[in-house]
Amino acid sequence: MLKSKVAVQVIGPGMLTDDTLMLGESWLKQWKIPEGQPVVLTFGAFRQHVKVIAVAKYDGMRISQGLAKKMGILGNTPLRLQYKPGSSSLLLGPLIGVLISRDYPGAPDKPFGSITMFCRELVDGCATQGGYVYFFTPNHIGSSADSVEGWVYADGWRRTAVPAPDIVNNRLTSRKLENKANVQHFLKEIKQKHGTTVFNEKFLDKTEVFDALKKDASVSRYLPESHLLRNYTTLKSMSSRYDNVFLKPVRGSLGKGIIRVSRAEGSGYQALFATTAGSRRQQFPSLLKLYATISTKMKTVRYQIQQGLQLIEIQKRPVDFRALVRKKQSRQMVHYVYRRSNGRQSAFRLKFGAGRYAQQSGRSRR
Repeated sequence: MLKSKVAVQVIGPGMLTDDTLMLGESWLKQWKIPEGQPVVLTFGAFRQHVKVIAVAKYDGMRISQGLAKKMGILGNTPLRLQYKPGSSSLLLGPLIGVLISRDYPGAPDKPFGSITMFCRELVDGCATQGGYVYFFTPNHIGSSADSVEGWVYADGWRRTAVPAPDIVNNRLTSRKLENKANVQHFLKEIKQKHGTTVFNEKFLDKTEVFDALKKDASVSRYLPESHLLRNYTTLKSMSSRYDNVFLKPVRGSLGKGIIRVSRAEGSGYQALFATTAGSRRQQFPSLLKLYATISTKMKTVRYQIQQGLQLIEIQKRPVDFRALVRKKQSRQMVHYVYRRSNGRQSAFRLKFGAGRYAQQSGRSRR
């Protein structure tokens, strides 16, 4: 099996020209890379003709600071290597660009706020696989489809010019940002010009996801009844059919802002609000009074109303099991991870991230 991950070393100025790179001779023999002849170095949208010099008893790659800067590489990094003789192309990467909603340049230790740790995990994960990742916002997109400004991690977070990527992971959190003219133009251009793959091509809220799933007969029977909460009539209808219902912000995540509505003991209704400080319970003499309170929130937040499910319990604590799956190119579904979520008696847990137990799983059925 051909080895493919090479340690790329950026060497000091004056030691190597920008159109030359040094590579361990075992790599040239293994991939049949011609020595001293021009090949096309490819890294995302970046292309440059370079000559490859074989180095005996060396297992890495050395490039100049000037070449590294053009590639958006600010320090030594492992990269996956592939040579295509048909086009004389030496491919490095993949180069992955993660499109996020905002950054905080004034906070160099946490330039992405609460998701900074997640971004760092992506950096480490990509390095393990020989990929290179950067992060950019709509404000970093310029007039060119060949490059953007992006954040890379090299002994700290640093912003630099980087080539347009092989893959864009769209993590924008609002349709308003996604529909910005520069974002739409950039995504269209890099797909057409560079063959870039866009993951999460369109922002979908909870209502749109459920509407799409309901159209598939093989899936719809497993879905709890769900509707966009537009008025009191919908709340009254759902509450009359189910012991409890959940109101979820259509663009929420991690269980934030969820409200559980249920009948109170005796008479009336109660609402359990999920807050950053925990759960807050509030009693109401009637469903109409409860709706009056919720309707003030509905002026700024759209809610999905969803049938509450009866979960199994362990020691009087609700438990559910969730499986994250992905589809391979063969269209075979593969379990990526299982997670068991344990809730407290007085609270509810709805999100994957709130679970306490995870294990790797094998393949699932198609």
